[in-house]
Amino acid sequence: MNTDDENIVLKEEKPRIYVSLFFSLMFLFAIWLVKFFESFTGIDLSPYGIYPRELSGLRGILFAPLVHSDYSHLISNTLTIAVLIFTLFYAYPRSSFPVFALIYIIGGLSVWIFARPAYHIGASGLIYGLISFFFLAGVLRRDIKSIAISLLMVFLYGSLVWGVLPTDPQVSYESHLSGALTGLLCAIIFRKKDELPPKYEWEETEENDDGLTDEDLEEERKKLEIQNLLNPDEKLKL
Repeated sequence: MNTDDENIVLKEEKPRIYVSLFFSLMFLFAIWLVKFFESFTGIDLSPYGIYPRELSGLRGILFAPLVHSDYSHLISNTLTIAVLIFTLFYAYPRSSFPVFALIYIIGGLSVWIFARPAYHIGASGLIYGLISFFFLAGVLRRDIKSIAISLLMVFLYGSLVWGVLPTDPQVSYESHLSGALTGLLCAIIFRKKDELPPKYEWEETEENDDGLTDEDLEEERKKLEIQNLLNPDEKLKL
């Protein structure tokens, strides 16, 4: 990638950054607005969480990620969900909407079907879904950007893996597990949805004196090996 190409890429990056910031901040605005509403009105919105296998609990699929038990619960999720939503819309612009929607809805529906009979609230299911999506997307896509994000998820949030186990009866491990499994499924489904980023000069394969790349040379070697097997008396060299 030369300097002109880099300048074009930088110009294209700005709108994507603004869009990513917008959706990230809008979600933060929503969850904090809900908590402020609870504080000023004294109304407990926990019944708007997911209550498994009750028809009234279905509304929680839409509202549960916006409701938090207290400010400590909300604060613990705020920075993490902001970073994850920004990363999703910035790094995977084509698959961001369907990935977010599927984790939000399928993850919540799974909780409604399989979880314990209690109100399940909070954005933790989304958090686990996005982290697992980023991790597996890096493994499957294997480009520099996706791998870097995958490694960053492991470094920052690797310890959260224990949250999918029933270690604390006050924590909805079902939401964590449902979100994580949905995120893995999304990574498989949408692994080819977004284009691979352009390669920089230091990533590109060097050419030899004849203008052949290492990949070309490897192909030539394979062809010669086949020819040598077919004609053992006439050995060919590259």
